[in-house]
Amino acid sequence: MTSSASTIPAPPARTLLVGFGKLGRSLAPRLLADGGDVIALRRSDDDLPVGVVGIRADLAAPLKVQLPAVDAMVVTLPPPGGVAGYRTALTHLADALPSVPARTVFVSSTGVFEGSASAHPITEQDEPTPTGERARGLYDGERAAIELFSAVIVRPAGIYGPGRGFLLRQVRENAVVNHRRRTNRIHEHDLVRTLDVLLRMPEPSALVHAVDAASVPLGEVVEFIARTLGVDAPRDDPSAGPIGLVHDGSLLRSLLGELQYPTYVEGYAAMIAEATRPDGGRVS
Repeated sequence: MTSSASTIPAPPARTLLVGFGKLGRSLAPRLLADGGDVIALRRSDDDLPVGVVGIRADLAAPLKVQLPAVDAMVVTLPPPGGVAGYRTALTHLADALPSVPARTVFVSSTGVFEGSASAHPITEQDEPTPTGERARGLYDGERAAIELFSAVIVRPAGIYGPGRGFLLRQVRENAVVNHRRRTNRIHEHDLVRTLDVLLRMPEPSALVHAVDAASVPLGEVVEFIARTLGVDAPRDDPSAGPIGLVHDGSLLRSLLGELQYPTYVEGYAAMIAEATRPDGGRVS
């Protein structure tokens, strides 16, 4: 395995981004800048970045168009609903492709471990035991992606970054939160770097947990945000217990090297600095 992103090769010649939300919009310019072609498969006709070719389709039903042959795919579909939702969408995708791409990356979630219990930090070696419908749907989607496309699976923890300011708003509003809930996260920028590297690596790991280096109780995070904003920390929910799991991000760091935002401290400090206007505007 390559140990540093500095030695990664050129991007695939043609990449299909299945779903084109924030991750796709951030990944596409990286691939284009290094000479790759990018096609976006999405349900809307929203404007696309310069250089990206769009195809409108809804994978909830069989596609009426034949997709072009591509060298790689990145699937970032939101949960379609129902345990079989991802499997249905991926089957329709496979039926519309002339051949299986040489590389497919499927973005899942550490949410596949919902309902699991662990006394040790969870790594890629741990097997999920999902109980809820969403978690079971995610896990079935992973298996379908492997069966249909031999996909590399990426499981991000809570994604945050510019435009993902839910926790900042909670602190601003002094919402009641469970200070003892164990939390894991990944900054959007480092997640996009992960997807980029996995597309380019000759022999990537089959499964990567996209988690930064600080799995900490939520109380630590909101107290840091409150201090940085100069407001009172959100109140603790005394009825809530120490729920949640700890995820180990060692494999990700061996893949990328140093994360740009290794912990919540760097990530939220940057978000607050970028989102606070000189005229005293509020954080988004």
